[in-house]
Amino acid sequence: MRRHRGAAESLGQIVLAFESIIVFLGGLAIYGLKVLPAGIEPWWGIVAGAALALLMLLTSGVLRHRWGIAVGWALQVVLALGGILVPALLIVAVVFGGMWAYATIKGASLDRRNARLMSEANTSNGD
Repeated sequence: MRRHRGAAESLGQIVLAFESIIVFLGGLAIYGLKVLPAGIEPWWGIVAGAALALLMLLTSGVLRHRWGIAVGWALQVVLALGGILVPALLIVAVVFGGMWAYATIKGASLDRRNARLMSEANTSNGD
């Protein structure tokens, strides 16, 4: 039998999976625009984008834990800091950060409501 996933976990996984694609492409943009400080090879942009994308995918697998949600928030901050190098990444961070906030906050609210409804249904059957 499959494990039940809550709304926060499901929505968070969707956001992080799609965001990881954009983050990898952002790493390619950093490489192509050669915006890294002097002395840092441009290919490190690809490495950073790929590493952050991989971390997002790995984090999507541990969202059932509270610390997984916290790691997701930290990854949103790291992406926003990328806006220092490429301002367009700040726009990406705001858009996906908003989706992440909705997924985690509203998802947790839905999970609490569903748990309450389930407990009410279990206690109202005459037991």
